[in-house]
Amino acid sequence: MTTGGLNRLRSILPQLPPSEKKVAQFILEQPEKLLHATASEISQMAGSSSAAVIRLCKSMGVKGFQELKVRVAGDLVKVPETGYRDIESGETLAGITQKTLSNGIQSLTDTAELMDYGQMEAAVEALAGAKTVHCFGIGASSLIAMDAQQKLLRIHKNATAFTDTHLVASLIANAEADDVLLGISFSGETQEVARLLSLAQKRGVKTISLTKYGSSAAASLADINLFTSASSEAPLRSAATASRFAQLFVIDVLFMGVATKEFDQTVQYIDRSREAISFLKESK
Repeated sequence: MTTGGLNRLRSILPQLPPSEKKVAQFILEQPEKLLHATASEISQMAGSSSAAVIRLCKSMGVKGFQELKVRVAGDLVKVPETGYRDIESGETLAGITQKTLSNGIQSLTDTAELMDYGQMEAAVEALAGAKTVHCFGIGASSLIAMDAQQKLLRIHKNATAFTDTHLVASLIANAEADDVLLGISFSGETQEVARLLSLAQKRGVKTISLTKYGSSAAASLADINLFTSASSEAPLRSAATASRFAQLFVIDVLFMGVATKEFDQTVQYIDRSREAISFLKESK
């Protein structure tokens, strides 16, 4: 079932120009009216224009008005979502556990709905053919970069994940033609990530961004865009919990995609890695 129409609308709503925002808000408030209306009828009900409806579809990354209707129709028959829930003063550990679980599941579900398989396939191809993959992020996103590096190293793919911006800039300045830079920033506006993507672009290095859904500085500078859900987390989002789950989820999908390209060889690499770690654990 195709879904994710309402999720995409909520994600990009703050970034939309006024004419498109009117249409988006109308659909979010009365999604059922979209199903049996034309683009012209929706524009009239929203107090906007038919052109704004078409532009909105483009902003959402859908192929056209019909795909928007199909996605929203799928959303309307889904089991109602819990949404992101914040902890309260004096919250029990049982309550914290359930809310953290719920928020994590919500983030993964929203991100899966937003996944562009064309862009994901392009990213898989780029990583599979790369000599070295340079993974970079700041703060919590640096942990995602290190996770990506660890996974790639296990399947015999050269990868870096340094947090020193100057060092990464040096790596990009001397990168091979088939190297890849994976820039990770939830907001997409982290200055260091955007600057390194810009440098890589000037050097002719292929770039992949991993940001929240929607337009951003990082996404505009990358050759390939991967997205996580942009849905607002609970206010007490300690260490970016739900967004971190979503970023790790995308990295996992990306890694599995690369692994399946040369499956038999990948299995051998993983087995060797496992054997080496087991050897280190053996008692003398």
